[in-house]
Amino acid sequence: MAGYRKLSRTADQRKALLRSQVTSLLYYGKIKTTEAKAKEIRKIAEGLIAMAVREKDNFEEVTVKAKVARKDKDGKRVKELVDAENGNAIVYEEVDGKKVAKNVQGKRKVTVYDEVEKTIKKDNPSRLHARRQMLKYLYPVTEASDKKKDAKEVDMVAKLFDEIAPKYADRQGGYTRIIKIGQRKGDAAMEVLIELV
Repeated sequence: MAGYRKLSRTADQRKALLRSQVTSLLYYGKIKTTEAKAKEIRKIAEGLIAMAVREKDNFEEVTVKAKVARKDKDGKRVKELVDAENGNAIVYEEVDGKKVAKNVQGKRKVTVYDEVEKTIKKDNPSRLHARRQMLKYLYPVTEASDKKKDAKEVDMVAKLFDEIAPKYADRQGGYTRIIKIGQRKGDAAMEVLIELV
């Protein structure tokens, strides 16, 4: 006997379905599905949450220097003209209230960078392994927005480590609950609500 439910699907379809539903469960906190699917989702989701709880504090904070592009008031990168041969900056002169480069022949535009210090979390090896195991299973989630340009990708692994794991730090398993709703109209399959406790 197999250690899992086949859910009347081929292996690749079943894996894709379970990945999708586990990702949705962790993003939204609860989903509605059939009882058989919920029991399979529960195994995977609880394993991922347990991994996140185990590794949530396993990192070092490191201060690094980084180059960041300077931006203007509109959020666009600031560029300056430099000499193509030796990389020297171009001298500007003011004409009618506007800055104009003196001689722009043989010049190119280059983005201006500022050096800033940032504090980052550096994963220890076991947390890095846990992160990669989670990334192997979770689909990327894009946060809905009015404009397609403004849509942001949500870091589900960071959400697991920073939001979900601290809630369950003192809990020894049992991170999800399944509540029966009733039979579905079309095929009389038992529908359930699976949610994070």
